[in-house]
Amino acid sequence: MTETEALRERALTTLITARDRTTLLTSCVEDPDLTAQHSPLMSPLVWDLAHIGNQEEQWLLRAVAGREAMRPEIDGLYDAFEHPRSERPSLPLLPPAEARLYAAEVRGRVLDLLESTAFGGSRLTEAGFAFGMIAQHEQQHDETMLITHQLRTGPQALTAPDPEPAPLLTGPAEVLVPGGPFTMGTSTEPWALDNERPAHRREVAAFHIDTTPVSNGAYQAFIEDGGYDNERWWDPAGWAHIRQHSIHAPLFWQRDGKQWLRRRFGVTEVVPVDEPVVHVSWYEADAYARWAGRRLPTEAEWEKAARHDPAGDRSMRYPWGDADPASEHANLGQRHLRPAPVGSYPEGESPLGVRQLIGDVWEWTSSDFLPYPGFVAFPYKEYSEVFFGPEYKVLRGGSFAVDAVACRGTFRNWDYPIRRQIFSGFRTARSEAV
Repeated sequence: MTETEALRERALTTLITARDRTTLLTSCVEDPDLTAQHSPLMSPLVWDLAHIGNQEEQWLLRAVAGREAMRPEIDGLYDAFEHPRSERPSLPLLPPAEARLYAAEVRGRVLDLLESTAFGGSRLTEAGFAFGMIAQHEQQHDETMLITHQLRTGPQALTAPDPEPAPLLTGPAEVLVPGGPFTMGTSTEPWALDNERPAHRREVAAFHIDTTPVSNGAYQAFIEDGGYDNERWWDPAGWAHIRQHSIHAPLFWQRDGKQWLRRRFGVTEVVPVDEPVVHVSWYEADAYARWAGRRLPTEAEWEKAARHDPAGDRSMRYPWGDADPASEHANLGQRHLRPAPVGSYPEGESPLGVRQLIGDVWEWTSSDFLPYPGFVAFPYKEYSEVFFGPEYKVLRGGSFAVDAVACRGTFRNWDYPIRRQIFSGFRTARSEAV
């Protein structure tokens, strides 16, 4: 297979995988659930469906192929910056059947285009970047739609097998990451997005980081010790927020006598103590870390723990090496509807022995979302540049809801520190004693 044929095959596979998931997420409920807004934080599912098609049309059919707009009158309806999520239910959105037809018509034309596209001649087409960008965009909205499914009330609509039990974790609870420089970001990953670029050297002092994400059981100890009632552990803004909103536990948790229950995709269950805690805000993660006598890792520390190979003094694509993620490496792609128990995926651990850095839960870091030195917005400023600043905190590593195409050792996510509906957890760190 030639390089062009391999690129074409990769683009085709990732586009089909994303569309299959979109179809699952929008066909498992009736139309009223698609058009309803299940939370003011989220769009109606039918908005995401047509937005996916509209972005695909704009970037692949118009920008790459130079074709006329199919439905120019709807561009504004599906512009994420023109209408905040809270307003979208009141817009004259395409109804479900029409949204499905529009997305399918776009996809049919895109697959025809893919067969004839030469991967080169422009930054958009080099190495199939535009096709990869659109596959990642759709998978990101699939994750968003899965969040909406978690927020919706009513009977269970999605099912998936549970992860396997974790092997016995006999190693240390934390590992030492040696100090020194490492290469952060990438200039060579062909489908990496603009905020992951360029590669640059970063100096990081020695530090210790948790071997696994913080578990529900460990987080319950924080709750039982009065963690939500003790101001000393909280960032002032976080303390004000949890007081104002009467927050006393992770989102979807409720106490039933002496045990904690949680709602997960329409099913109520006892909180599994051995799973990574999920649906916690940055403020909650930061408070727990302080209570534990630790801190959240910086973004650079997290990436060094995830990518640095001290034996070869190089940065790898993933903790386990340069190979694409496989099922034995990480919990990705909505293969399960929950995080795997802490200690899972020993074949995916880093050279230093850190596990579950990819998949399971997004991990909050202490860092603000800022550009790397030499950052250049591409192909549009609204993907990253408009969000840079201290209002957003960086999350790394992906979650069980993230597809492999949108998850790398360099991939960066960001959100407000109050956000809890996302599939967010964390691990803690501490500086090496001098």
